[in-house]
Amino acid sequence: MELGNFPIAFTLVYVVGFVAAVTIGSIAWYNSKRPPGWENAERPNIVPKVPVEDESSKQD
Repeated sequence: MELGNFPIAFTLVYVVGFVAAVTIGSIAWYNSKRPPGWENAERPNIVPKVPVEDESSKQD
């Protein structure tokens, strides 16, 4: 099966990869420190909360 000159599987890999990159990047951005002025902004319900490990609590 081909879509124009590109196989459908080839195109599908890029589409799925792009969607995954945007999703993972959005989750990472929402879980990062807020930029100035956004400290009290609410997190969307669909974004999971990722626990932050405190640097001072790490012991090597």
